[in-house]
Amino acid sequence: MEQGTDTQDKKTDWAEDRTDWAEDRTLLANERTFAGWMRTGMAAIAIAVGLRAVFDASDPAWVPKAAATVFILAALTIFWAARRQACRTQKRLQTHDATAQPTRLFTVLAVAFSLAGIVTGAILWTL
Repeated sequence: MEQGTDTQDKKTDWAEDRTDWAEDRTLLANERTFAGWMRTGMAAIAIAVGLRAVFDASDPAWVPKAAATVFILAALTIFWAARRQACRTQKRLQTHDATAQPTRLFTVLAVAFSLAGIVTGAILWTL
């Protein structure tokens, strides 16, 4: 009988390990998803710069600036939505073997990228 109990305990331990590793993978996937959304926001800023460059000579001059501003605002929305979702997800998960990024880092990156987007928008309006 003891051998059956040892086998059952070993299976339970393996199942718990697999569950812990799955949670760690989810934690890492959350960080990759955050990075992906930040790249998407940066792409929106690049589109804003591109629109401004392509339609620079258009008349009236405010039209390309307004179009670029829409993409800058979209980028800001993306940055903060990504931060909010990454922090929410991270708070629900526990780390086991992986080391989680602090949620403060998500906030710092969202602030930095937002400031860069705002400065880019301001520069586009002054050109």
